[in-house]
Amino acid sequence: MSSLVRVMWLALFILGIILLIEWGAWQNMLRMWSVHARFPSIRRGWFIISAVQLVWFGIYVFRWSFWREHQPQYLLVTHAVLISLLVPKLWLAGTELLEGLRHAVQWILTSPDERPGIPRRTFITWSGQAAAGFLLGSFSYGMTRGRYGYHVRRLEVPMADLPAGLDGLRIVQISDAHLGSFLNDFGPVERGLEMIQSLKPDILVFTGDLVNDHSDEAEPWIGRFAKLQAKYGKFSILGNHDYADYARRSDGDREAIRKRIREIHGEMGFDLLMDEHRVIEHDGAQLLLAGVQTWGRGFRQSGDLEGALEGADPQMPTVLLSHDPTHWEDRVMGGKAPVELTLSGHTHGMQMGLELPSLGIKISPSQLRYKRWGGLYSESGQHLHVNRGFGLLGFPGRIGMPPEITELTLRTA
Repeated sequence: MSSLVRVMWLALFILGIILLIEWGAWQNMLRMWSVHARFPSIRRGWFIISAVQLVWFGIYVFRWSFWREHQPQYLLVTHAVLISLLVPKLWLAGTELLEGLRHAVQWILTSPDERPGIPRRTFITWSGQAAAGFLLGSFSYGMTRGRYGYHVRRLEVPMADLPAGLDGLRIVQISDAHLGSFLNDFGPVERGLEMIQSLKPDILVFTGDLVNDHSDEAEPWIGRFAKLQAKYGKFSILGNHDYADYARRSDGDREAIRKRIREIHGEMGFDLLMDEHRVIEHDGAQLLLAGVQTWGRGFRQSGDLEGALEGADPQMPTVLLSHDPTHWEDRVMGGKAPVELTLSGHTHGMQMGLELPSLGIKISPSQLRYKRWGGLYSESGQHLHVNRGFGLLGFPGRIGMPPEITELTLRTA
């Protein structure tokens, strides 16, 4: 089966699901508001929007690869429209399914003369409509203000046998800039960069995914990131999106893009660690800072941890930069490598979720794919911090998962 045929079958399958969701959501609107009789303008508007949405989806299917490489702004707008409309409709369709099941059970359990009195609208419908409205508002907020709501998270990391000279050393971490998704909207992002600089970090690290797929996305940002300073330097690694793997191109073009991305890291002032390590000296003590190329379960696996640590003193406190948190799980956790703290990104916290630490609430769609998707995790004296990302990918917004700047302070355990 050719790739085009597979794409068409997949598109038809997804289209069928979308049509089913559309039908369920519309039935829910009919149940709630009787829009045929009372609000005909809503009915006309609904069908016009749905028709545009379906046509847009068809164009998206056949233009996706071209848009991704040459017109990323079209992808962002498409994702914004399709996702922000489809998710609330999915909720309405789910509500309609529950109402249908509720009505069917009541119909079976009641006598024939009582069946006409079974209510068609219940609390289920009311709550579903309210939730769909809330979701629509949340997506609107996430795509406007939420995407630029930079948030500084401050954490202390206890490390056993940490030399006294390193106690209090501050590492500021950013990750997953995905600069192509900002479409050169410099002003709001520069405010985030100013927040980074205001922390006056001892060490600044960037843990991968500078771009979405092409080096050109980062060119306008070189001078802006070059302004960032840190006492002992700026260090970075590559993420899975920094290898030009996500578009059709020749091997020569792909290698040229990779080469340019590596150069841009340097022009931004970052010391790019390609399976290497550096020794940081602070107050008479030494810290080993290692960085690997991206290595992820189900993704590219280029990183060479053994090579990054080759020749290093295993007794020296070690901080590892590794883009994908599954690398820590598979290659570091459980004493597999002499690394006390690993800094990762990659997940973005799926750019949506709900975190209320005081109530012990921490949920995100990310946890369906990643056991460790955001924040600090500890196992037998080894720590992993997963940064929720500075930028955006796919959905051009953030809902309950603000773009993150992390300040990690090392402490003697």
